[in-house]
Amino acid sequence: MIPFKSATLARLAAASVLVAALGLPAAATAAEASKAPVVASSVSAEPNFLIGTLLVQRIGDRGTPIILVPGLASGAWAWQGVVRGLQDSHVVYVVTLAGFDGRPVASGDLMKQALLSLKGLILTQKLDRPVLIGHSLGGVLSLALAQNEPGLVSGVISIDGLPVFPGTESMPAAQRPAMVESIKSGMVGLDHEQFASQQLQYMRGIGVIDPAVAEKLAKLSSRSDPAATAEYMAETLMIDLRPNLDKITVPVLLMSPYNAPDGALRKITEAAKTAYYRSLMAGTQKVEVVSISPARHFAMFDQPKLVAEAIASFLKTLGMP
Repeated sequence: MIPFKSATLARLAAASVLVAALGLPAAATAAEASKAPVVASSVSAEPNFLIGTLLVQRIGDRGTPIILVPGLASGAWAWQGVVRGLQDSHVVYVVTLAGFDGRPVASGDLMKQALLSLKGLILTQKLDRPVLIGHSLGGVLSLALAQNEPGLVSGVISIDGLPVFPGTESMPAAQRPAMVESIKSGMVGLDHEQFASQQLQYMRGIGVIDPAVAEKLAKLSSRSDPAATAEYMAETLMIDLRPNLDKITVPVLLMSPYNAPDGALRKITEAAKTAYYRSLMAGTQKVEVVSISPARHFAMFDQPKLVAEAIASFLKTLGMP
């Protein structure tokens, strides 16, 4: 078993007890990070509209469509740099899930509703096979949609979002509910101050390298609802898309963030982590896994240039500018 697996169980779990249990190092100094972008609270866009449980922001007025799906407890702010690089050549749709970034909470199966809403966005807006770009939980949703509806999309880019939660790939299905309930118990019932504190610890230890950026992202992510965050996390931990990855017929790009000090602590090299991620994608017809380094989970903030270049290169393979 690769040592990295147990550490990554906390990637979606913002509970401070998990962060502490992993023995993660203190946040690196700003000098260790690449030049960080200015963090804004949102992105400039035309008037928002609702599709199912999704709030949608449309940016740009020409070019092939791209849908950006942020991850756990994130809003459109997670894509600010990516949007700037795409909006001149593409019509960009940035979605925010119910319960995140100050949005009202929805009831029922949240991931299923988000997936149906993504499909609804494509159909109601008559989007011609858009590219889906997802981060973390958003990557899971993007892969799931491409798996269920391969004819609706032309490609998927996932930033640290996998078909099964890393570290649980060998866990029997019967054991997953107990694990999920244990993790949820660390978040359900939190007040805003407690949730904000957890988000700060998470961003400092797992989210990004630069401590100043970590503080800003923690403030933004803490605008999300703690109970909704816990529910999305729980549902994601129950997902395993691997049995049907062969149904994803469109090209897939998976970005694997790597930060050497974290890797040394977990005793995993950059090459080994990339290989591990590639193994989880086994069966996907057209998949490329690239390492983004040095970077943590929010690679688009740690390495905006490398992420932008990887996106541009992938789009070029699809015949897009």
